[in-house]
Amino acid sequence: MENLNLGLMLMAVGMITVFVILLIVINLSKLLIAIVNKVAPEEVVTKKTAPAASAPAIIDPNTMAAIKGAVNIVTGGKGKVMNVEKI
Repeated sequence: MENLNLGLMLMAVGMITVFVILLIVINLSKLLIAIVNKVAPEEVVTKKTAPAASAPAIIDPNTMAAIKGAVNIVTGGKGKVMNVEKI
């Protein structure tokens, strides 16, 4: 019976220790994230503009029909293709 009590006590101490260490890791991670966000804010990404001289690509009628058919099947007839452009 003494061994059972000792085993349960060791298990409880181990679980509490792991829980406390995890709380410390979580809080230090949050602190590190806050510090990094203040010191090095996220860079602003500028969107690249397409050259003005390029003409819009002409899509093959068979390809357009296939795209419209796929959209029709997937949306159950509720979707409509308004514009298709290559990115």
